[in-house]
Amino acid sequence: MGRKKQVSLSGCWILLSKRLHRLCASCATYLTGDVLDTPGEPHSKAVQRMKILLVISGILLVVQGCPPIIKHSEWTTRASSCTQSLSTSLKYAVIHHTDGNPCFNISACKRQLQNIQHYHMDKRGWCDIGYNFLIGEDGNIYEGRGWTKMGAHTRGYNDVSLGISIMGNFTSVVPNSKALNAAQSLIQCSASRGYLSSVYILKGHRQLRPTNCPGNALYQVIQTWPRWG
Repeated sequence: MGRKKQVSLSGCWILLSKRLHRLCASCATYLTGDVLDTPGEPHSKAVQRMKILLVISGILLVVQGCPPIIKHSEWTTRASSCTQSLSTSLKYAVIHHTDGNPCFNISACKRQLQNIQHYHMDKRGWCDIGYNFLIGEDGNIYEGRGWTKMGAHTRGYNDVSLGISIMGNFTSVVPNSKALNAAQSLIQCSASRGYLSSVYILKGHRQLRPTNCPGNALYQVIQTWPRWG
């Protein structure tokens, strides 16, 4: 048997969204009113077809809402002791890199997350891993402190921002497309749910603190993303 192709949760979300788009496009005539006027078609059948379309449309809206996120409890057994809440409609989305090893599959990414968490909690004395979310080059999004707890990623801005970190060092290399797509999907999701302001500003860590983070290569990329400034 051939080696099974590994597909990330975020990759599945993007693929399903595209397929549903195509499916709805093929059903476009249902939305014109012609469905109920098809000669010789019983009214009950037309109504049934319309109900199917509505179900498909509902699924599409759910799928488009937010990408899958691997919960904190799914990658670590260490409980968070963080108590400071984070408000909604935050002004900034701040992009970081962890400046460590990259990871390309879920097992390696979980080990890397645990290493970062141990360093932040045991060496720095923090209540948990410092970022709100982390992303691997497996294309998955991992919950750190999440949307509701204040991070420890950008001093002076932690209470007005979400800290999103891609695992690896991106000084001279760019994260792969899986990671970049996941980061953009997470930002869009955060804004659509109101965790980020609808007029949020995207920043690289270096714009707010004296640091090389998120690395020169990644910093060049995020300058092309929506709402960078």
